[in-house]
Amino acid sequence: MFDWIKKGAKAFSEKGGIFMFMRAQFSSQIASISDFIITILLVKLFGIYYVYATFLGSVCGGIVNCVVNYKWTFKSRECKKRYVFFKYVLVWIGSIVLNTYGTYFLTETISKSPWVREILKHYIDDVFVFSKIVVSLLVGFLWNYNLHRIFVYKNCNIRNIFPRSREK
Repeated sequence: MFDWIKKGAKAFSEKGGIFMFMRAQFSSQIASISDFIITILLVKLFGIYYVYATFLGSVCGGIVNCVVNYKWTFKSRECKKRYVFFKYVLVWIGSIVLNTYGTYFLTETISKSPWVREILKHYIDDVFVFSKIVVSLLVGFLWNYNLHRIFVYKNCNIRNIFPRSREK
């Protein structure tokens, strides 16, 4: 019985394909939890405007995500950390912009619709939490996972991505 569990854990931790996708989603959930906790605490305890709190939460979640992805999800130990960091920052900037403005746009759009706001108010105190969940799921699936998989943790040498032009 324990051997079966051990083999399953090893397959989950080492194989690619759907297993890599599952690891990426797990890593994303860990980062999202830290992001959401920080965002909600900043808004509720410190009264920080939700857009700024969303930005700061995304920064903290991104740091957690980068570390977990580098060491466990994509196992890119052969890549130099500085190349991974540089490419991660490029993707991360896009992710932060999409999360921050997406949350702002959706929150403001929902807030202008009285019937939607009334429906959500029965389930969620703050509309921005609903918006943040929707936007973070879309950004995570459509932006982060794909760019991490095909750009950040691949092509380890940045010079291969941006080759110098040589004039003759």
